Amino acid sequence: MTEEREYQLSFFHKYLTVWVALCIVIGIGLGQVIPWAAEYLSEIQVAQVNIPIAILLFAMMYPIMLQIDFSEVVNAVKAPKAVIMTLVINWGIKPFTMFFLAWLFFRIIWAPFVDPQLAGEYMAGMILLGIAPCTAMVLVFSYLARGFMGLTLVLVAINSLTMLVLYAPLGNYLLGVAEMPIPFLTILFSVLLYVGVSLVAGYITRIRLIKTRGIEWYETVFLKNMGNISVVALLVTLIYLFMLQGEVILQNPLGVGMIAVPLILQVLAIFALGYFILSRIIGLTYEEAAPASIIGGSNHFEVAIATAVTVFGLGSGAALSAVVGVLIEVPIMLLLVTLCLRTKHWFPSMYGKKEN
Repeated sequence: MTEEREYQLSFFHKYLTVWVALCIVIGIGLGQVIPWAAEYLSEIQVAQVNIPIAILLFAMMYPIMLQIDFSEVVNAVKAPKAVIMTLVINWGIKPFTMFFLAWLFFRIIWAPFVDPQLAGEYMAGMILLGIAPCTAMVLVFSYLARGFMGLTLVLVAINSLTMLVLYAPLGNYLLGVAEMPIPFLTILFSVLLYVGVSLVAGYITRIRLIKTRGIEWYETVFLKNMGNISVVALLVTLIYLFMLQGEVILQNPLGVGMIAVPLILQVLAIFALGYFILSRIIGLTYEEAAPASIIGGSNHFEVAIATAVTVFGLGSGAALSAVVGVLIEVPIMLLLVTLCLRTKHWFPSMYGKKEN
């Protein structure tokens, strides 16, 4: 096995849940003190695209794309079962279980407590999360779980490329079923803008810098703090979002909790399906099962936030649902990493013996 680049939690990543909580408080506070600021910024648009949020979201996505070595995609043939399992879960199962849970909670369980229009927006945001498999911090989670980083990189690359093709039509279909129909081209445009542009920019940057400065400099120097830039952009975006969402939260403090319950159930159910059932049925090693299941359980909240903001607006219930996805992501995924490490002896090891 070739030597893999290590992924460690930076200071920003390690306490991301704390920073997110602070940003919520700061955003809500600013929204109450200077309500005109977010409203003014939200009006800076070109072709219905908010320029400040577009800049922030690009700053979120670009550092993530810089980490993807697309030449590794050819190595997927070495672990076809893990790749197939992940693709089936991410695109054949997960979107529909998220749709079901969103419908169950906001059309049945929470229906008496939520306005139907707002409930529809909450559902839309959850659906946008459910069809966006994680292609960012899954690298960190896989490393912490001692997964095979080469395979993780392959899964990240394949899911990034698949998202460009399937995210828009699948989102358009499921949102239509959820009685929140939106133009297909609107979703497609948002995906191309926030994923496609950053993907191409990241690819070009990677190729040119590696060619001129070498792979060692690129990975040990250039990439060292790029992940922090992504997190800082995310946190600033959250402050901006909660400046607009603050009034809604203050008027309905149970809304965040209502959204969080089905999202947490979704993450746990999808991870359990991949890790405890499918991985064992098809005979994956622990080093394959951990990253393949983690990437299925986690969500690409950057894309979901970008799409929700573009399609429904900064102050929408859909944007709030996507933001709640950020709230639960880190603590739940760290819990699942711990679970993987404690159960790794249930699987054979790719090194030829069972883990102890």
